Amino acid sequence: MAVCYQYCNLNALLCQYVGGLWHPDHYMPCFTKVLAVIHFDRAHLIYMNTNTGGSIAASYKRFLCVYVYPCQAIMLAGLAMKKNWQKRRQAAGLPTDKPNIVMSYSVQVCWEKFCRYWDVEEKYVPLEEGRYSITAELAREQIDENTIGVVGILGSTYNGEFEDIEALDEMVEEVNQEKGWSVPIHVDAASGGFIAPFIYPELVWDFRLKNVKSINVSGHKYGLVFAGIGWVLWREPQDVPEDLVFHLNYLGSDQASITLNFSRGASNVLGQYYQLLRLGRTGYSRIMSNLDTIAKRLADGIMETGEFDLLSKDQGVPLVAFRLKKKVDKHGKEVERSYDEYDVSDRLKEHGWVLPAYTMAPDAKHVKLLRAVIRVDHSMTMIEKLIAHIHEAMQVLKLQESAHLKKVRQLVREKMQPHRAPDNPYRQVKTTGQC
Repeated sequence: MAVCYQYCNLNALLCQYVGGLWHPDHYMPCFTKVLAVIHFDRAHLIYMNTNTGGSIAASYKRFLCVYVYPCQAIMLAGLAMKKNWQKRRQAAGLPTDKPNIVMSYSVQVCWEKFCRYWDVEEKYVPLEEGRYSITAELAREQIDENTIGVVGILGSTYNGEFEDIEALDEMVEEVNQEKGWSVPIHVDAASGGFIAPFIYPELVWDFRLKNVKSINVSGHKYGLVFAGIGWVLWREPQDVPEDLVFHLNYLGSDQASITLNFSRGASNVLGQYYQLLRLGRTGYSRIMSNLDTIAKRLADGIMETGEFDLLSKDQGVPLVAFRLKKKVDKHGKEVERSYDEYDVSDRLKEHGWVLPAYTMAPDAKHVKLLRAVIRVDHSMTMIEKLIAHIHEAMQVLKLQESAHLKKVRQLVREKMQPHRAPDNPYRQVKTTGQC
């Protein structure tokens, strides 16, 4: 099967995704007869008969699913929310010049790009140390009549945390009922969309919630496909404004285009199709459960050092985000270390590990942390090696800190305390000079 996967993708590199009539051997089996996607309502894998004559938009019951590049999924979902908001405002005779979107500071940079490129004001929910995600109460304070939507994140870039989408939905429903608005929710499930359905099936975050109108997922993360594939799903085809859909027939048949670009390779969709068909729900569940087990072992191993605090949550993306504990003296007063998370990261690079060190989002930028993302090719044996190297790195850094402080004390005594004897800084000599 692996050989078949490689062969199909090498051949698909020569195909355009839109060229279905020209490459029926690659296009027809995967794009027009059956397209495999996640059924978010019941956390099952389903196969959608599109019967759309080559259209890249595939509808199943109430869903509308489009294959795009990952960042385009966010752009298209945001544009749909903006267009729908403008349509409602115009119908009511109200101005449409000040759209805004509500989200936390922990969003991926693509959301900042969307706001800047399409003139939408960002209304950020501030973060603070100890709370690195949006809350329904704080989001409510940001919503007004110009809000095109609220963004909830299923898998934060910073610490892998799942935001409480169900609480956001309850809050948005109350606001819509009270104000007579139609504020939707978009779920950015780029990281968590292929995780939650398989290891947290009871977690309600998707189209089971009334106000969730669109979801984006990245196939190249935990969808187990190489980079360059993303999915955007709308609750109903009616949630996609007509002026975002372009129909063309100069490739030999009518095709509906809902993308920001036209030409792109077919290999990514073939890869996603192969993985979904080969693994199915059972396979994905086993893989995600294994990654979660490995992440928990890594978290335990890191905590065994006694030097770190965890910032990642029990329920979230299989990663471990952690920071150095605050160092205090015998009086309980915080003192500065001679090393930080960046030094830990550099020390681990000597063994070939790349654990990025970075700062938290605005309003919590003073918090520095490290992140280890568990991938499908990681094993428990590999993670045990990483744990050993983290322990070793901390031992070396603490020895360096001890030696550094000893050297500083030596220099202070030699250069700044003339009452010390030159041959022995620990033996005092008589002096009439000022100390």
